[in-house]
Amino acid sequence: MHRRQPKLGLIQETLLLTLHARALDAGRPSPVLGDTHSADLAGAIDYDFGRLKVKPSLVLTTALRAKKLDGVVRAYVAAHPGCVVLDLGCGLDTRMLRCDPPPGVDWYDIDFPEVVRLRAECLPGRSRLVEADLTSSEWLTAIPGDRPAMIVAEGLLPFMPGDSFQAMSRALTGHFPSGELALNGYTRFAAWAMKYHPAIKALGITAAQGFDDPREPESWDAGLELVEEQILARAPEVAWFPQPLRALTRLTARSTVLSRQGARVLRYRF
Repeated sequence: MHRRQPKLGLIQETLLLTLHARALDAGRPSPVLGDTHSADLAGAIDYDFGRLKVKPSLVLTTALRAKKLDGVVRAYVAAHPGCVVLDLGCGLDTRMLRCDPPPGVDWYDIDFPEVVRLRAECLPGRSRLVEADLTSSEWLTAIPGDRPAMIVAEGLLPFMPGDSFQAMSRALTGHFPSGELALNGYTRFAAWAMKYHPAIKALGITAAQGFDDPREPESWDAGLELVEEQILARAPEVAWFPQPLRALTRLTARSTVLSRQGARVLRYRF
């Protein structure tokens, strides 16, 4: 089998980090996400995943946040079977395969041109691929704006400079009549600390963007209203974590301040 050699910049290379984490989860005896598509895909890519130094905690939190975001997408699509779904900074995520939306849903996978080209080679399917610089709103002209939208931004927030994530949110909510935005939230401390994580450090990336109060996006003039904050340290799936990570996570979950420093999924309506 021909193995593909990805040619990506540092920011784009983070897609291999999350792909590897989902693949490792799929190989566990009791997987959280169980994404066998990612496992197959990682096996078809010629890359030294070992250099990413992925630890079990990252594997499990990556899988858990993907599972929770999948749940948000499935619920919205079930309630709005004619909607559009936008997966921003999609990388090589197999979310569409996992969620399996009905034919009436138009699914757009959006990322940098080099990522979209790699995705077209590795993941041919029925999603629509859009090349985009998300710090600009020009790419939105390719997206129909007359239907409700489910917008997913997994792992995107820390890597967008300045207030570009806020500006993007305003452009998105202004483009659609209604919808939801789901993202994994990072506190300012968590975003700052990311650059010291072994996997991020291995790629040489500096991350910075985050916010503490889950209601802060309501002040972005994007018409966002917080619907739900899921603190993943309190998720029932923590019972599937191996020890001692399970005990440590449950201990952290007792404090809202501490548990918010970890992974959380935020859902907003507009």
